[in-house]
Amino acid sequence: MTRVSSRFLYWTPRILCIAFAMFISIFALDVFSEGLLFWRTVLALAMHLIPTFLLIALLALAWKWEWIGAVGFAVLAVLYVVMSWGRFPISVYFVIAGPAFLLAVLFLVNWMLRKELHAAG
Repeated sequence: MTRVSSRFLYWTPRILCIAFAMFISIFALDVFSEGLLFWRTVLALAMHLIPTFLLIALLALAWKWEWIGAVGFAVLAVLYVVMSWGRFPISVYFVIAGPAFLLAVLFLVNWMLRKELHAAG
């Protein structure tokens, strides 16, 4: 494996996870349209950002231990589908659970090729 492909494979799941967390955070912006008072808006925003905080915490663990990212993102993808099955069109499940599952696969590959990726870094 070349140095460029090793670095690409190492950084791809990490950057995609940050982008996915930013995408999920967009859904929290609907609290500003509810017309709540300041502290209620802060509380509602914090509650809506819990999935983002969970993704960031999982990324922090997966950054060092890739197997945690593989298991964690797979669990989050399955959990989302199971908990919300039947509430949305099928495309929504691909948009939310799809990237989480892709991250699980990428972190699994990172874990399996750990020695090569860290040697090239």
